[in-house]
Amino acid sequence: MKNAILILSAAAALALSSCTTCPFGCKTTAKGKVEHVVLVWLKRPGNAADRATVIGAAKMFQAEISQIQHLSVGPAVASERPVVDDSFDVGLVMRFNSKADMDAYEKHPVHVNAVKQTLMPLAKKLLVYDIGCE
Repeated sequence: MKNAILILSAAAALALSSCTTCPFGCKTTAKGKVEHVVLVWLKRPGNAADRATVIGAAKMFQAEISQIQHLSVGPAVASERPVVDDSFDVGLVMRFNSKADMDAYEKHPVHVNAVKQTLMPLAKKLLVYDIGCE
């Protein structure tokens, strides 16, 4: 339960940080946009080839699914901080203009195929958080 709370807190902070007004002049995400956060634990934790396969599939999303405005994907960053859960293998953060665009992405054949052919065979566990920007 503690890990779930830490993961939710970290994912929410990550996504919300791009949704809120930044007092330092940095770019932020406009109201109405949606951040889609996916954390992946592999069946073979730490397996570099499996991690690269998942990352490659995610990078293909941005090239082939027009609804994705922005994609960040990569491995967990190791941390000694107790508040950081670095137990997942791959994290993705995607930005969409709207929930409708995110829904279209979910049904897109490239996404459906990648989930079926790549993610499900390699992933032991997934956590997904969808956050609306205000």
